Amino acid sequence: MAMNCFKSLRSVVMMKEVVGVEGWRMYAVKAKKGSKGGGAADAPKASTLSKEVQSTTVVGANILKDGADPKILPDSEYPDWLWHLLDKHPALSELRRKKIETLLYEDLKRFVKLDNRARIKQNNSDKAKN
Repeated sequence: MAMNCFKSLRSVVMMKEVVGVEGWRMYAVKAKKGSKGGGAADAPKASTLSKEVQSTTVVGANILKDGADPKILPDSEYPDWLWHLLDKHPALSELRRKKIETLLYEDLKRFVKLDNRARIKQNNSDKAKN
């Protein structure tokens, strides 16, 4: 799972050569005026980093001027909660179908939050109609 996150981060970093990055916004590089569609000149360049560096560091994740890119650690070095961030959580409709007494504490908190949000949206919608 960690490798998927790092692979996607690596692909974003490799895309940096093709796409300019300004803060968190990305924009496409525009072709020069008068150039004819010569695709060979516009093709992305191959990465100049060695395979060893790509597989052991998170390239481009450094945010400090004097810092270095962080190393990829073994999965056991990361906290357990990290691996559950992308788990699917039940939707409000699914939580409403279950008995409230049988819900886990986390699901009960999620139910209260989603139910309050739905009621606020409904109240705002009703007020806008009047």
